[in-house]
Amino acid sequence: MIAVSIPAAEPQPAARSPDKAHTVFRVEVLCNGRRHTVAKRYSEFQALHKRIKKTCKVPDFPPRHVPNWMPKVLEQRRQGLELYIQGVLYHNKELPQDVLDFLKVRRYQQDPQASSPPAGRPSSQRPVVGFCTDPYARPPGTDLLPDTVLSGVLQGLYIPLSCTPSQAAP
Repeated sequence: MIAVSIPAAEPQPAARSPDKAHTVFRVEVLCNGRRHTVAKRYSEFQALHKRIKKTCKVPDFPPRHVPNWMPKVLEQRRQGLELYIQGVLYHNKELPQDVLDFLKVRRYQQDPQASSPPAGRPSSQRPVVGFCTDPYARPPGTDLLPDTVLSGVLQGLYIPLSCTPSQAAP
């Protein structure tokens, strides 16, 4: 599975003429448990769209706005490009090589059956527990009853044993 987000859009000065600048979008790609970042310009997204729109299902491409440097416009463009690339990934089971090259993804296995263990043989990997939010950093609770299980687990993990040698049984 591939997950993509575009957390930032940053103006960059052009290499040949520092007085002219362009916007670079930081694209974060999570593939097979590995995360990497790719810097892309709007024109590169547009070129990708032109290459893949006839061969796979793509959402509407976000339009180019004229006042390029206004923060509100940059944020709208960033959100539009993020929704676009996520839509391409969501609507296509088989991703074109152009998309994989654009995201700089190598050795991506698109067939989910190929990665599953043979029938009758259990997987050696165990599922991992994940939290959407930090369970310890919560706003003041509106619960009327205390969370007994959570407080018991926290006491068991974080309260040190206060057993001294004089209290130990013979």
